[in-house]
Amino acid sequence: IHEQSGRKGAFVPVNCSAIPAELFESEFFGYESGAFTGANKKGKSGIFELAKDGTVFLDEIADLPLNMQAKLLRVLQEKEVRRVGGEKTIKINPRIISATNKDLEKMVKEEKFREDLYYRLNVVEIKIPPLRERKEDIIPIVNNLMKKYNVLSAKYVHSFDENVKNALLNYDWPGNVRELENVIELMICLLYTSPSPRDGLLS
Repeated sequence: IHEQSGRKGAFVPVNCSAIPAELFESEFFGYESGAFTGANKKGKSGIFELAKDGTVFLDEIADLPLNMQAKLLRVLQEKEVRRVGGEKTIKINPRIISATNKDLEKMVKEEKFREDLYYRLNVVEIKIPPLRERKEDIIPIVNNLMKKYNVLSAKYVHSFDENVKNALLNYDWPGNVRELENVIELMICLLYTSPSPRDGLLS
């Protein structure tokens, strides 16, 4: 989406479940020199500043605590940030893409996710079915993963036999694409192949 958007700014992904509450503001909004003990002497740009005219990808958005959600909402509404310890307001205009595997509507009803933030984010909703419901995607994904891990492991795995194909297609993949990637990486790492690109076969 970012690459096809024509936006000139950067693509900045962030795992919302991995940011400690005490570092939220400095990570998202940045900070000025001397803002707190241990701060970089030159200051630091935050996530929104780095993606000023680009895209911020908020992965695992449902894991963001309520107090952080309020701070995030204000930035999205005002389209401006102020670094921790700073006085200057920085205008931003990033595209926001968020993702979660949880039911945000249910979380809103349970008051575990802010309703105003939910509607601010949920402009265009794209539901991606689990891998077990789109088995036709498995083999193309595997082919791409083989190319990736061939490069990383310096091997020449270029195909797989029918037993491997059937096993991949008949498994339900509760971990979705991440689990599939882990399996392919493991198989290629454990597989011995000759240094010839003609001989690589997963079996």
